[in-house]
Amino acid sequence: MSGARTKGFVETLLGRRRYLPEINSQNQNIRQNAERQAINMPIQGTAADMIKKAMIGIDLELTKKGMESTMLLQVHDELVFEVKKKEEQDVRTIVTRHMQESLVLDVPLEIEIGVGDNWLEAH
Repeated sequence: MSGARTKGFVETLLGRRRYLPEINSQNQNIRQNAERQAINMPIQGTAADMIKKAMIGIDLELTKKGMESTMLLQVHDELVFEVKKKEEQDVRTIVTRHMQESLVLDVPLEIEIGVGDNWLEAH
C-alpha cells in the first residue's frame, strides 16, 4: 500500500498500470475505495493479462496449424471453444500449454478442461 501511496499507481506482474489519484484523498470513503483497488488490481489484473496472453498464443497456434477448431469467447478465467472431434486432444494440449506458460510463476497453475455438446455439459 505504501508503494501505491508514493507512486500513485499499482502494476500487474506484466507491468500494466492502474493509476490511483485518490489513494491519498482526505475523504475516507474515496481513499478506501482506491485502497481496495490497490489491493485487488495487481491480482485480478495479472490474471486478466495472463488469459489474454494465452488467448493470443492459442489463436496463433490454431491458425498456424490450420485447425478448424475456434476460440469463441472468454468468461472471466475461462475460455470457450468450438472444437472438431478429430482435433480434441490437440486442442487440449495447446490450450493447457498456453494457459500454463502464459506467465512463469512460483506456483503451478491448474488447468481444468471440460468437454460437452454445450456449455452446461462441459461443466
